[in-house]
Amino acid sequence: EFTMLEWYRVGQGYEVLMEDTLAFLRLPGAPLRYRDAVCDPSLPPERISVAEAFRTHAGIDLLATLNGPTPDRDALAAQAVAAGVKVANDDVWSDIFSRVLSEKVEPHLGLGRVTILDRYPAAEAALARTCKGDPREAERFEVYACGVELANGFGELTNPVEQRRRFEAEMN
Repeated sequence: EFTMLEWYRVGQGYEVLMEDTLAFLRLPGAPLRYRDAVCDPSLPPERISVAEAFRTHAGIDLLATLNGPTPDRDALAAQAVAAGVKVANDDVWSDIFSRVLSEKVEPHLGLGRVTILDRYPAAEAALARTCKGDPREAERFEVYACGVELANGFGELTNPVEQRRRFEAEMN
């Protein structure tokens, strides 16, 4: 079965959305289980950036592939292959990113306690504000339990000029 809930927090930072999400996960009051994995949502969550997760679980320097006007497909492809991830000739940066995330990173998330995967590459967060201090990253997060993504949230981009620029870049 699948249930979806969508809500907004006007005037609040995306950290508030993270806390809201954690509160929902704590409602059943029991550990979450999936296959052989167990996750206790009552424990303090692990919070890790996407770049840190790629470095830890795949040995990939993700931010190095984001130095420039567009993500560097070839730099990510070389690191992904070195990490044992298959890359097709027609894969774009986003395809490779998704494959590394699903094969190398996600299986390690939310084991024992909830994981908040935070600060997604801006290229993977078209509707999210960029992070203060590093425009390569965006205020987007996902919440994991037992290696499974349960929630996705972000600090909403409300600048129409920036939104148009991102949409046009994506269409190109």
